[in-house]
Amino acid sequence: ENIMKFDLVLVGISLVALIFVVGYASPLVIAPLDEYESSDGNVLFVIEKADVLMIDDNAEFSSPDEYDVGEGLKISLEPGEYYWKAVGVLGSEVRTLKINSVVDLELIKVGDGFGVVNRGNVGLNVDVYDGDELVDKVKLGVGDVTETDGDKIVGGAE
Repeated sequence: ENIMKFDLVLVGISLVALIFVVGYASPLVIAPLDEYESSDGNVLFVIEKADVLMIDDNAEFSSPDEYDVGEGLKISLEPGEYYWKAVGVLGSEVRTLKINSVVDLELIKVGDGFGVVNRGNVGLNVDVYDGDELVDKVKLGVGDVTETDGDKIVGGAE
């Protein structure tokens, strides 16, 4: 009977220790919040008790990008929807985030004329018109500038 009591106490202590170890070993994900959404592609990940951050465009993580977790890991992401998780001794839950596309053309002074700069976060296909006549097609990357010469410019996401 004493052996049975001792075994029962030993099993109970083992269970408590196992619960403590599993809780201690699980990654602590501080940021970003689940379902985070932004138009800024620079995302700061704050994670403790993990070695690797995995980011993929599908929930199965069939082709993930892997990053070594450091203090305040900042990653630049293109517009799109992403799944991510932290992995250490154990893995965190799968979270999602979304980077929205921003199309933003700004008219600026360039020399004696004017130009247009792509202030958005996606490349643009820009049609240049002289009156009603299409005179040029330009690919305008993020931050790129095109001169107008008084022409009419129409832009759209690539």
